Amino acid sequence: MNYILHIESATDICSVAISANNTILAINEEINSLKHSELITLQIKDVMDKAKIMFDSLSAVSLSEGPGSYTSLRVGMSAAKAICYGNDIPLIGVNTLQSLAYMSRSNSKEKYLVCSMIDARRMEVYASLFTQKMDVIFENEPIILDENTFSNYFDAGYKIIFSGNGADKTKKLFQHLNSEYSNIVCSSKNLINIATNKFQNKQFEDIAYFSPNYIKPPNITKPKVK
Repeated sequence: MNYILHIESATDICSVAISANNTILAINEEINSLKHSELITLQIKDVMDKAKIMFDSLSAVSLSEGPGSYTSLRVGMSAAKAICYGNDIPLIGVNTLQSLAYMSRSNSKEKYLVCSMIDARRMEVYASLFTQKMDVIFENEPIILDENTFSNYFDAGYKIIFSGNGADKTKKLFQHLNSEYSNIVCSSKNLINIATNKFQNKQFEDIAYFSPNYIKPPNITKPKVK
Protein backbone atom coordinates (compact mmCIF):
# COMPACT_ATOMS: atom_id res chain seq x y z
CA MET A 1 0.00 0.00 0.00
CA ASN A 2 1.42 3.37 -1.04
CA TYR A 3 0.44 6.17 1.31
CA ILE A 4 0.99 9.69 -0.06
CA LEU A 5 0.56 12.91 1.91
CA HIS A 6 -0.70 15.81 -0.24
CA ILE A 7 -0.16 19.50 0.59
CA GLU A 8 -1.93 22.37 -1.21
CA SER A 9 -1.01 25.88 -0.05
CA ALA A 10 -0.79 27.90 -3.27
CA THR A 11 -3.74 30.20 -2.50
CA ASP A 12 -5.75 31.31 0.51
CA ILE A 13 -6.95 27.71 0.89
CA CYS A 14 -4.75 25.56 3.10
CA SER A 15 -5.46 21.90 2.42
CA VAL A 16 -3.85 18.59 3.43
CA ALA A 17 -4.93 15.08 2.47
CA ILE A 18 -3.64 11.53 2.59
CA SER A 19 -4.32 8.88 -0.02
CA ALA A 20 -3.67 5.21 -0.59
CA ASN A 21 -3.40 3.89 -4.12
CA ASN A 22 -5.34 6.82 -5.58
CA THR A 23 -8.09 6.73 -2.92
CA ILE A 24 -8.47 9.58 -0.45
CA LEU A 25 -8.37 8.50 3.19
CA ALA A 26 -8.63 11.83 5.01
CA ILE A 27 -8.63 15.54 4.24
CA ASN A 28 -8.44 18.76 6.26
CA GLU A 29 -9.12 22.10 4.59
CA GLU A 30 -9.26 25.66 5.81
CA ILE A 31 -10.92 27.86 3.21
CA ASN A 32 -10.21 31.57 2.86
CA SER A 33 -7.46 31.37 5.43
CA LEU A 34 -4.18 33.25 5.38
CA LYS A 35 -2.85 31.45 8.44
CA HIS A 36 -1.04 28.68 6.60
CA SER A 37 2.01 28.72 8.86
CA GLU A 38 -0.20 28.33 11.95
CA LEU A 39 -2.46 25.65 10.50
CA ILE A 40 -0.43 23.34 8.34
CA THR A 41 1.30 21.21 10.99
CA LEU A 42 -2.01 20.77 12.82
CA GLN A 43 -3.72 19.77 9.60
CA ILE A 44 -1.01 17.23 8.81
CA LYS A 45 -1.35 15.68 12.25
CA ASP A 46 -5.13 15.62 11.89
CA VAL A 47 -5.18 13.70 8.59
CA MET A 48 -2.50 11.29 9.78
CA ASP A 49 -4.55 10.59 12.91
CA LYS A 50 -7.79 10.16 10.95
CA ALA A 51 -6.14 7.80 8.49
CA LYS A 52 -4.34 6.01 11.36
CA ILE A 53 -1.07 6.29 9.47
CA MET A 54 2.35 6.85 11.04
CA PHE A 55 4.95 9.02 9.33
CA ASP A 56 7.25 6.06 8.82
CA SER A 57 4.50 4.43 6.73
CA LEU A 58 4.39 7.25 4.19
CA SER A 59 5.66 6.47 0.70
CA ALA A 60 5.94 10.08 -0.52
CA VAL A 61 4.75 13.66 -0.10
CA SER A 62 3.13 15.54 -2.97
CA LEU A 63 3.14 19.31 -3.04
CA SER A 64 1.22 21.85 -5.09
CA GLU A 65 4.21 23.69 -6.52
CA GLY A 66 2.53 26.84 -7.78
CA PRO A 67 2.06 29.31 -9.24
CA GLY A 68 0.42 31.07 -6.34
CA SER A 69 1.11 33.14 -3.24
CA TYR A 70 4.84 33.45 -2.56
CA THR A 71 4.53 33.15 1.22
CA SER A 72 1.92 30.38 1.17
CA LEU A 73 3.90 28.30 -1.30
CA ARG A 74 6.98 28.54 0.91
CA VAL A 75 4.99 27.37 3.94
CA GLY A 76 3.85 24.28 2.06
CA MET A 77 7.33 23.62 0.69
CA SER A 78 8.94 23.84 4.12
CA ALA A 79 6.49 21.37 5.62
CA ALA A 80 6.84 18.96 2.70
CA LYS A 81 10.63 19.03 2.71
CA ALA A 82 10.80 18.50 6.47
CA ILE A 83 8.67 15.36 6.24
CA CYS A 84 10.60 14.04 3.24
CA TYR A 85 13.98 14.60 4.87
CA GLY A 86 12.83 13.23 8.23
CA ASN A 87 11.44 10.04 6.75
CA ASP A 88 13.75 9.59 3.76
CA ILE A 89 10.88 9.59 1.26
CA PRO A 90 10.54 11.30 -2.14
CA LEU A 91 8.91 14.63 -2.94
CA ILE A 92 6.44 14.88 -5.83
CA GLY A 93 5.77 18.30 -7.34
CA VAL A 94 2.36 18.91 -8.93
CA ASN A 95 1.71 22.05 -10.93
CA THR A 96 -1.18 23.92 -9.33
CA LEU A 97 -2.78 24.98 -12.61
CA GLN A 98 -2.47 21.50 -14.08
CA SER A 99 -4.21 19.93 -11.09
CA LEU A 100 -7.04 22.49 -11.29
CA ALA A 101 -7.53 21.86 -14.99
CA TYR A 102 -7.37 18.09 -14.60
CA MET A 103 -10.22 18.15 -12.09
CA SER A 104 -12.26 20.64 -14.15
CA ARG A 105 -12.56 18.52 -17.28
CA SER A 106 -16.00 17.74 -18.66
CA ASN A 107 -17.59 14.58 -20.04
CA SER A 108 -19.04 16.64 -22.87
CA LYS A 109 -18.40 15.39 -26.40
CA GLU A 110 -18.29 18.91 -27.85
CA LYS A 111 -14.86 20.42 -28.35
CA TYR A 112 -13.69 22.45 -25.41
CA LEU A 113 -10.58 23.76 -23.68
CA VAL A 114 -9.84 24.00 -19.96
CA CYS A 115 -8.33 27.18 -18.57
CA SER A 116 -7.17 27.23 -14.95
CA MET A 117 -6.39 30.55 -13.29
CA ILE A 118 -4.78 31.76 -10.09
CA ASP A 119 -5.52 35.32 -8.97
CA ALA A 120 -2.46 37.57 -9.25
CA ARG A 121 -4.18 40.80 -8.12
CA ARG A 122 -5.98 43.49 -10.09
CA MET A 123 -6.84 42.09 -13.53
CA GLU A 124 -3.80 39.83 -13.72
CA VAL A 125 -3.92 36.05 -13.42
CA TYR A 126 -1.51 33.18 -13.75
CA ALA A 127 -3.09 30.90 -16.32
CA SER A 128 -2.68 27.64 -18.21
CA LEU A 129 -4.77 26.40 -21.12
CA PHE A 130 -5.23 22.72 -21.96
CA THR A 131 -7.08 20.61 -24.51
CA GLN A 132 -9.66 17.98 -23.54
CA LYS A 133 -6.83 15.43 -23.43
CA MET A 134 -4.74 17.70 -21.17
CA ASP A 135 -2.29 18.61 -23.92
CA VAL A 136 -0.72 21.99 -23.12
CA ILE A 137 -1.64 25.00 -25.29
CA PHE A 138 0.14 27.40 -22.95
CA GLU A 139 1.05 27.12 -19.30
CA ASN A 140 2.06 29.18 -16.27
CA GLU A 141 1.68 32.51 -18.05
CA PRO A 142 0.99 35.85 -16.35
CA ILE A 143 -1.91 37.43 -18.23
CA ILE A 144 -3.60 40.83 -17.94
CA LEU A 145 -7.23 40.03 -18.73
CA ASP A 146 -9.37 41.99 -21.14
CA GLU A 147 -12.43 41.18 -23.25
CA ASN A 148 -10.27 39.91 -26.13
CA THR A 149 -7.93 37.63 -24.17
CA PHE A 150 -9.43 34.37 -25.47
CA SER A 151 -11.31 35.69 -28.50
CA ASN A 152 -9.26 33.64 -30.98
CA TYR A 153 -10.31 30.40 -29.25
CA PHE A 154 -13.96 31.43 -29.00
CA ASP A 155 -13.92 32.48 -32.67
CA ALA A 156 -12.55 29.05 -33.56
CA GLY A 157 -15.66 27.48 -31.99
CA TYR A 158 -14.22 26.27 -28.70
CA LYS A 159 -16.02 26.26 -25.40
CA ILE A 160 -13.68 27.20 -22.54
CA ILE A 161 -14.13 25.85 -19.02
CA PHE A 162 -12.61 28.28 -16.51
CA SER A 163 -11.59 27.24 -13.00
CA GLY A 164 -9.57 28.49 -10.05
CA ASN A 165 -9.76 31.62 -7.93
CA GLY A 166 -8.82 33.84 -10.86
CA ALA A 167 -11.73 32.69 -13.03
CA ASP A 168 -14.26 35.05 -11.45
CA LYS A 169 -12.43 37.96 -13.06
CA THR A 170 -13.45 36.71 -16.48
CA LYS A 171 -17.20 36.62 -15.82
CA LYS A 172 -17.69 40.34 -16.43
CA LEU A 173 -15.38 40.29 -19.44
CA PHE A 174 -16.57 37.21 -21.32
CA GLN A 175 -20.31 37.49 -21.93
CA HIS A 176 -19.97 34.51 -24.22
CA LEU A 177 -22.19 31.46 -24.59
CA ASN A 178 -19.07 29.31 -24.87
CA SER A 179 -17.79 30.28 -21.42
CA GLU A 180 -18.38 27.78 -18.65
CA TYR A 181 -17.30 28.00 -15.03
CA SER A 182 -16.19 25.11 -12.87
CA ASN A 183 -16.58 25.17 -9.10
CA ILE A 184 -13.19 23.47 -8.72
CA VAL A 185 -10.80 25.41 -6.50
CA CYS A 186 -7.39 24.56 -5.08
CA SER A 187 -7.53 21.47 -2.88
CA SER A 188 -5.13 18.75 -1.85
CA LYS A 189 -7.55 16.19 -3.29
CA ASN A 190 -6.82 17.65 -6.75
CA LEU A 191 -3.24 16.41 -6.44
CA ILE A 192 -4.02 12.74 -5.87
CA ASN A 193 -4.40 11.41 -9.43
CA ILE A 194 -1.40 13.25 -10.84
CA ALA A 195 0.79 12.52 -7.81
CA THR A 196 -0.08 8.82 -7.83
CA ASN A 197 0.84 8.58 -11.50
CA LYS A 198 4.13 10.39 -10.87
CA PHE A 199 4.88 8.09 -7.94
CA GLN A 200 4.34 5.02 -10.08
CA ASN A 201 6.67 6.46 -12.73
CA LYS A 202 9.23 7.57 -10.12
CA GLN A 203 9.00 11.21 -11.20
CA PHE A 204 10.46 12.74 -8.07
CA GLU A 205 11.93 16.15 -7.26
CA ASP A 206 15.44 16.83 -6.02
CA ILE A 207 14.49 17.81 -2.49
CA ALA A 208 17.61 19.90 -1.87
CA TYR A 209 17.11 22.07 -4.96
CA PHE A 210 13.35 22.07 -5.32
CA SER A 211 11.71 25.50 -5.27
CA PRO A 212 8.08 26.48 -5.96
CA ASN A 213 7.14 28.00 -9.30
CA TYR A 214 6.50 31.59 -8.29
CA ILE A 215 6.48 32.87 -11.92
CA LYS A 216 7.28 36.32 -10.56
CA PRO A 217 9.40 37.43 -7.58
CA PRO A 218 7.48 38.59 -4.50
CA ASN A 219 6.21 42.17 -4.50
CA ILE A 220 8.00 43.48 -1.45
CA THR A 221 7.74 47.15 -0.64
CA LYS A 222 10.43 48.82 1.42
CA PRO A 223 9.35 51.06 4.28
CA LYS A 224 9.97 54.74 3.75
CA VAL A 225 12.70 56.33 5.83
CA LYS A 226 11.23 58.96 8.11
